[in-house]
Amino acid sequence: MGVYAAQIIQTPLLASAAVKAGEKWMTTKEIEWVSVMEMPVENFVREREFVLTTGIGCRGDVDLLEQFVRDVIESGASMLGIATGRHVFDLPDRIIQLAEENQFILLDIPWDIRFGDIISTVIEEINSGKKDERQLTEEIRQDFLNNVLHDGDLQDIAEAVHRYISLPTMITEYDGTMRAYYHVEDSTLEAVEQKAWNRPESYEIDQMLGAYSEHRLHPHIYVYDVDGARWCRILVNTNHRKQGFLWFRLEPLQELTWFMMNVLEHAVTSCALFFVKENAVEMTEIRLKDNFILQLAKQKNEETQLMRSKGELLGYDLNLPYLCIVGEIRLKEETEDFPSFVSDNPPTSSLQNTNYYIQKEIHNAARFLSKKVMATFDEDEVIIFLETDHHLYTETANQFLDAVDRRLYEMLTEVELSWGIASKREQDNGFHESYREAKTALDIGMRQHGSGRRTFYNDTRINRVLLAISDNADIEQIVRETVEPLAAYDKKRQTDLIETFMAYNKYNGNVSQTARALHLHRQSLMYRLRNIESLTNISLVDADDVFLLELAIRLWQLRDMKSPGAE
Repeated sequence: MGVYAAQIIQTPLLASAAVKAGEKWMTTKEIEWVSVMEMPVENFVREREFVLTTGIGCRGDVDLLEQFVRDVIESGASMLGIATGRHVFDLPDRIIQLAEENQFILLDIPWDIRFGDIISTVIEEINSGKKDERQLTEEIRQDFLNNVLHDGDLQDIAEAVHRYISLPTMITEYDGTMRAYYHVEDSTLEAVEQKAWNRPESYEIDQMLGAYSEHRLHPHIYVYDVDGARWCRILVNTNHRKQGFLWFRLEPLQELTWFMMNVLEHAVTSCALFFVKENAVEMTEIRLKDNFILQLAKQKNEETQLMRSKGELLGYDLNLPYLCIVGEIRLKEETEDFPSFVSDNPPTSSLQNTNYYIQKEIHNAARFLSKKVMATFDEDEVIIFLETDHHLYTETANQFLDAVDRRLYEMLTEVELSWGIASKREQDNGFHESYREAKTALDIGMRQHGSGRRTFYNDTRINRVLLAISDNADIEQIVRETVEPLAAYDKKRQTDLIETFMAYNKYNGNVSQTARALHLHRQSLMYRLRNIESLTNISLVDADDVFLLELAIRLWQLRDMKSPGAE
């Protein structure tokens, strides 16, 4: 952070000094310090320094003077002032040419101008420049913040960056989605969205950014070659969450300055504030939608018109025909709920990371089918209301779930998804009833088939009848007395008498068909059937006994009844 060479050369003290080389770069070469140096240079000169010398160490030798000038140039200094009239009288043409070739400013200073006065003047200019720059930087910071606080957007930030430091600018989300840009070619925008970039060599990056390693923004800047140009990318972070990137491009031979770094830092801060503000609005909207969908599903809403009005405010049209789908997600090899659901967010929130991906694929599948959808989460339960056609609701549900399952199984390979699908909604406000049907279908399907299956409510009629009668205490006792002996025998002997009976009954008592289906020898099957009759005191040739045993087994399987000996 300093002043430009032109500001120093134009001071009254140096009015009689003559610029011998580098005049065209006086407005771009920055001066950060001033020093007096005689031979040898070695490593005593730093970058962006104004070096003063009398040339006394050269002893009138032009070759030594040329080497001295070359060493100062190679040190990275911005300007060299040589006092002429005592040890050096004229600056040779070859030294002037050397300075021109290296875009270096060479100043001829009359001998009567004291170096102490020059140093004092330069330091005053640098301090004055720093004060003005700090004031300007603060004004720019306020402008960035006011822009965000007064409903500005990322496009305004990109334009402000270009306005203050004249750098082409882009702002993307963390996944590469373009959010704003200014003074950027279409081919560059396409390359960034496709992540078509390369990292340059480390030494090239150091040459570009090494001088600013002490700036707090430096660790967050990454350099890429994009579409034939060199771009820098700064990470935008909020609350340890990676939100996006601010991109800027330097022109060939253009150097970063501390002022540029400070402006970019304020721009990144403004981007972070914008993302926080945007996230807060989005989170509020998501919570409102979550609560609304849960109210539709879990409560009987008599005020139909009121719910429709609320739905319209949230972007939902409740006049459309909807079908409820309830899902449960579990680990394939474990029975506990999918652990990603346990997070800092409430269990009913759609903001959890895993829930976010599920929600995203639900909406993608609905968009693919050109259907409206409402979705939320309640603990480990996914609740979906999908727009459907009255006559094609089964096909629509299957197509929708095919798309959701395919994508989720690709991303979440360790999980299984189970779904319960309601019948078509007959009433205008039948959301609660539709949810109840989908939930019932899911529960029955999980009990009967385990996880990873789809169950339609219309396919659960027999199971619903069984559930309705299973709560009777007398029936429960009959079921236990009938099935427990078979279950205990199966556990002890590692057999499957229950499955043997169900297959035997499926084939209407045909021994040959049953044996083939179970891959058993005929005599082995007969042995099992005799055991079944012995353990249950039931005759398999008596139709009433067969019906009783089948009913008891179905109720046993449905209610997950376990005998004490099986636990």
